[in-house]
Amino acid sequence: MQSVMPQNWLFLKDYRHQRASLLTNQKLVQLIRLGSGAFDTISGENVKAILVGFDNNIPTESHSPWGIDISMFRGVCDKSNALTKELGVNLPQKSLYLNPMHVIALEDLTSDSYLAEYAESFAGVCTGDYPRFGRNYWEILNKGGVWEFQSSTVSVSKHWGGLSKVLLWENGQGSLYKFVSQRLGEKNVGSWLRGNTAWNRRGISVKLMTKLPVSAFGGNKFDDNVAVLQPKNEKHLLAIQCYCESEDFSKDVRKVNDKLAVKTQYLLQVPFNLNKWLKVAGEKYPKGFPLPYSNDPTQWIFHGHPCSSVVWDEETKTTSIGDLREDDTVLQVAVARLLGYRWPAELDEEMELAPEIREVFAQNKVFDGLVDDDGIVCIPAIRGEKPAVDRLEAILHAAYGDKWSATVLNNLLKSVKSRDLNIWLRDKFFEQHCKLFQHRPFIWHIWDGIPDGFSALVNYHQLDYKGLERLIYTYLDDWISTQIQLEKDGDEGAEIRLAASRNLRKQLEDILIGEKGLDIFVRWKSLAEQPIGWNPDLNDGVRLNIRPFMKAKDVGKKDAGILRSKPNIHWKKDRGTDVTSAPWFDLGLEYGGKQGDRINDHHLTLAEKKASRMNIND
Repeated sequence: MQSVMPQNWLFLKDYRHQRASLLTNQKLVQLIRLGSGAFDTISGENVKAILVGFDNNIPTESHSPWGIDISMFRGVCDKSNALTKELGVNLPQKSLYLNPMHVIALEDLTSDSYLAEYAESFAGVCTGDYPRFGRNYWEILNKGGVWEFQSSTVSVSKHWGGLSKVLLWENGQGSLYKFVSQRLGEKNVGSWLRGNTAWNRRGISVKLMTKLPVSAFGGNKFDDNVAVLQPKNEKHLLAIQCYCESEDFSKDVRKVNDKLAVKTQYLLQVPFNLNKWLKVAGEKYPKGFPLPYSNDPTQWIFHGHPCSSVVWDEETKTTSIGDLREDDTVLQVAVARLLGYRWPAELDEEMELAPEIREVFAQNKVFDGLVDDDGIVCIPAIRGEKPAVDRLEAILHAAYGDKWSATVLNNLLKSVKSRDLNIWLRDKFFEQHCKLFQHRPFIWHIWDGIPDGFSALVNYHQLDYKGLERLIYTYLDDWISTQIQLEKDGDEGAEIRLAASRNLRKQLEDILIGEKGLDIFVRWKSLAEQPIGWNPDLNDGVRLNIRPFMKAKDVGKKDAGILRSKPNIHWKKDRGTDVTSAPWFDLGLEYGGKQGDRINDHHLTLAEKKASRMNIND
């Protein structure tokens, strides 16, 4: 009997009993791993096929089926040629039966011991609506007993990473718990809100995709894109960490499960030689595994200094203060500090950190007299304040100290592909800021559309109603007054600048009022809870709160509104279906969809909102 079927049959847990029965009662004659692209009529990289043949006879003790893997060859022709030229292998059918979960592989997977004997694996929290319950940590001002740090994936293995998310946890009894209870039923909440056994303990975080990169796990909440491995005996943690950091781990797991996304339990079905990896751990980390450190400003353990670095020293086998950085994040961090932003690690005295990180905190004090006091920094000189470029250069000078030079500045400009600091600040900063911070910017660049016109960088966390009033009636009005005077004095460009700034003023005032079209809409809040005017709730996230500024009439780039460039943000409906108790459960019907559609691009009038609040008060 010859069959073509998906390769998942070879290793998925759901088929283990069928594999056991076939390997016991029938002869496996051949196995050819075809991979994707093996048939002209079947397309798609994810369609990975096998050709398997069974003989309806009980296998003998010595029976060894033949197999070959041609999945790495591309296209029908290359695969056909490989079948005739490449050498296959023969493996005893008995050894296939003895593999973990009776996995059928083209090599012997049996071992004296498996990782499952020494470690446990845990799946992370599944929210069912991450746009509602998850954020990047820089979107909120502070956790405030509402949010919890949440670990996620890394793209390459590193000591510490995947530390950019926060989860709306509310002590496990808030809106997330209620949502999951309504969705799954009270008894099934644990199937989504899981991983609690792993919390507050060290372990290894493993991305469940691609090459399974890993990082250390510090005991916080974690999402369902990773699995956490923890030792049954704490003394084995470093040995398991070293194994998972090695290429062996990914290769061994892929022998057991070659599916694009690996399920948690398969991570333990791999051979593990404890003595070997204890020896490796002793050589690699003789002084223990490093405490949390990072030079990446998207990580909550970041030290907050524009150019200082904390690195792993291979000679001393510990963390140490490294060379001053000149990479493309230096200017981003410097601007953020100028606007008054501070990183979570700087504000949390109890956070577990490498000692060198705290040494860098002390260096950050040099910026105290240089930080803006209201979170508004204008690119041109306004109200007696120096132009932004001068203030930024002062931050950089303080950061580098006596190492600051024209050469350093030139290297920084090269890293951001610019020839001039002022041009970079005016034309490129915001676009690069959006890219670095995953298109959830916390420094907004608001402008009037003219290169030499009004332009201001604003700290989103400080841009409340009064902050926007200050931007309009203090800074922008001062600029307008200057342009009026320049026009009277005969300045040729003043008339154009004046018209552009007045247009910006009108648009900002419209946002301040928040009438339909320039309003904020939050799909998980009732009509009475919707913001009236520019009164954003930071907990709702940048994506929803930035909408009025992007929906304003474009002054520059298409769909960027009054922002210098367009973040990759949309308000299309989110995936999934809401519970029936959701305040806008029927809204999808208005947009040609169905009940429960998670509509975001909806607009409300001020009258509707005010009337709803009055009805509640009555």
